[in-house]
Amino acid sequence: MINYFTGHLEGFVAFIGIMSAFVLTCFAVSKFAVYLPKDMGRDFAFDGKKSAGKPRGAGIIFVFVFCIAALLFGEIDVENGLYLLLVVAAMLTGFFDDASKAPWGEYKKGIFDLVIAIGIADIFMYFNSSTVTFAFLDIHVTLPPIVFGILTVVLVWVSINVTNCSDGVDGLSGTLTIITLATFYIIDMVRERPNNIDYFILLFIVCILGYLWFNATPSKLLMGDAGSRAMGLFIAVTALKTGSPFLYIPVAFVLLMDGGLGLVKVFLLRFLKIRILKNVRTPLHDQARKVSGWSNTQTVFRFAIIQLVIGMAVIYMVMPK
Repeated sequence: MINYFTGHLEGFVAFIGIMSAFVLTCFAVSKFAVYLPKDMGRDFAFDGKKSAGKPRGAGIIFVFVFCIAALLFGEIDVENGLYLLLVVAAMLTGFFDDASKAPWGEYKKGIFDLVIAIGIADIFMYFNSSTVTFAFLDIHVTLPPIVFGILTVVLVWVSINVTNCSDGVDGLSGTLTIITLATFYIIDMVRERPNNIDYFILLFIVCILGYLWFNATPSKLLMGDAGSRAMGLFIAVTALKTGSPFLYIPVAFVLLMDGGLGLVKVFLLRFLKIRILKNVRTPLHDQARKVSGWSNTQTVFRFAIIQLVIGMAVIYMVMPK
């Protein structure tokens, strides 16, 4: 009887936490957006000038609300506490860039991302094993710690940057992040291997939803690097905690393609003098809008539909047979 009431009480507290996170995000955004730095428009982005003058850096609001909700309603252990600190660190590096009159250079941001990625790798390897499950085949492989560490750093760095590069259309990056996180959550449930970060996934999702209430086309404010970098980091942590980090590739496929192709294109041209995709605009959401003529709403919906279809297929593939 005691366990019965304890379980229901925990469920009620979790419900209150999720609802509170959403309401508090909406309230905080509506009250504090006026104090955010203003976007100056981006010359290199398609329709970038239309964002000029809008509050930017709203990620600082919904990420702090997420952390507060996690501390109040979640079960914080040392490992999760350290992850939260690094999510805040990623958010702050993005916010300082958002607030800077002169945008930070690529190398400066890249170094900060690398330091944070190394921190995540160290924390994860301290509290977890280096065993990786290839979920589609149900094969378990224990990697040498140095190999696992390098791959983890790559995963985190890539996730931060592709999510950041995908933030160029009202609602796109946030919507794709929600789909990706929800897919990872469902994967944990269907595989019957819940972990101590699952509740935080739900809290993060509802905080992004609170932000999207104001960011849906036509947007009233922008998340900036403060939001996109924190989201990318949290996606990577979520992928690691599933025990099947390679699932990141299909589960975040649209984010990876949208933001990643541009990174590959620039890297190959700058360092190897290899020119590829010269007739394709990157990020791909600019190709969709300028070349294919999609509206912002069509771009968000169609990119989201693609990721939803892939996510459902992945969920079915990893279900216990």
